[in-house]
Amino acid sequence: MGKKKLLGRVLAITLMLSLIFSITACGTQQTALNSAASDATRNEIKEVTITDHLGREVSISGDVERIVSGYYISTSMLIALGLEDKLVGMEAQAKSRPIYSLAAPKVLDLPDVGTAKQFNLEGCLALKPDLVILPVKLKDSIETLEKSGIKVLAINPENMELLKEALMFVGKATGTEERAARLNNYYDDKLAAMAEINKGIKDRKTVYLAGNSALLSTASSKMYQNALIESAGGKNAASEINDTYWATISYEQLIAYNPDIIIIVPFAQYTKEDVLNDQKIQQLKAIKNRAVYKMPDKFEAWDSPVPSGILGTMWLTSILNEEQYPFDRFQADAAAFYKEFYQIEINTEEITK
Repeated sequence: MGKKKLLGRVLAITLMLSLIFSITACGTQQTALNSAASDATRNEIKEVTITDHLGREVSISGDVERIVSGYYISTSMLIALGLEDKLVGMEAQAKSRPIYSLAAPKVLDLPDVGTAKQFNLEGCLALKPDLVILPVKLKDSIETLEKSGIKVLAINPENMELLKEALMFVGKATGTEERAARLNNYYDDKLAAMAEINKGIKDRKTVYLAGNSALLSTASSKMYQNALIESAGGKNAASEINDTYWATISYEQLIAYNPDIIIIVPFAQYTKEDVLNDQKIQQLKAIKNRAVYKMPDKFEAWDSPVPSGILGTMWLTSILNEEQYPFDRFQADAAAFYKEFYQIEINTEEITK
């Protein structure tokens, strides 16, 4: 081989090796840059600011990994938003809530932090939560926790709009806004559908909603239950009461109301038969027509502003206007709701009139 050919081949090999080394170096450098960018993304601190139902601005930085719920409504919200694994403490009497054992049985073993009447501040602090969710009535406890450096959201879901706001508070604080929005969209769609069903009603039936403790306990116009009745196409018998929440009335007042329908809330301490057999109210239209209904209680208290509370409106719509909204369609809708938002299959035969 001539010297020129040999020299040319050596030069070609040298250039090729230089190119390979250059590509390798660039690849290594790009990998390092990508890794640095990834680390920067992981280390980026997320911060959101929420104005809660006490008007407080709550700023939350970073991921929320440990949550305490002092309220059954917020606990149900957390389960509906898929956050049950982040719960480290919750309200007392959890075993009395069927939805917990059905959708998130692990929460039943969590430490309890008392009730709205007797909240356990020390127990809550010992759990070292990133976020605590409490009802607005626990204002003093909220202030104490805040002074201890704990982030607290105060909620007051006493109507559908406030419930939707509370869901978005929690969704924003925990990175589950999309799921919270899906729930809110579901409410809007169903309320619009119920309004369409009821728009032709000229004479709305008067509904007396009897509370948990006794027949003579009823929901005033200030309660979530008032909106439930109205959205279902009924008229709340006690709508003129606006100076309290759960009102205690007399038999004389109940007779004056003379409701078309009596609804007994879930988990009531008395039965439908007790009401039908009460000799003091036999002259009522609802008693004469045996129009006394117990709202189902196999899952949750649908008369409450829990995420599934919309089902209470839908159930009552079916009672008041079954021609347009047959009861079997409501049962199917309820089953679909729990499958989508709680990932559970329910037995529709447990949903009764």
